[in-house]
Amino acid sequence: MDKIRTLFKLCRTSDVCPEQPFKTEMNGEDLAVFEVDGQYWVTQDDCTHGPGRLSEGFVEGNEIECPFHQGRFNILTGEPTSPPCTVPLRTWKTVIQDGKIFIDSNENGPAL
Repeated sequence: MDKIRTLFKLCRTSDVCPEQPFKTEMNGEDLAVFEVDGQYWVTQDDCTHGPGRLSEGFVEGNEIECPFHQGRFNILTGEPTSPPCTVPLRTWKTVIQDGKIFIDSNENGPAL
């Protein structure tokens, strides 16, 4: 049986810039939306190591640095790239339609 795709609108592409993630929410969960090389990526906003919000972090290339403890994650995969982070972020695949960013709200996990 095929899974039904349920797209959830997060924001407009114009809301996101490469230097600053965009914070949004889906079903009560905070998400961070990133633009890297003209493509859009979505991760959970909460750092897996502590209370930091990744939407308030520093973007360098395809990495986000947590503002709380300076640990880093790969935005594209959610994998930790610098201590003290060791647990990957949840990520979602994006769908871009008419200048809007959507994710499949039924998908919850790595978007590799």
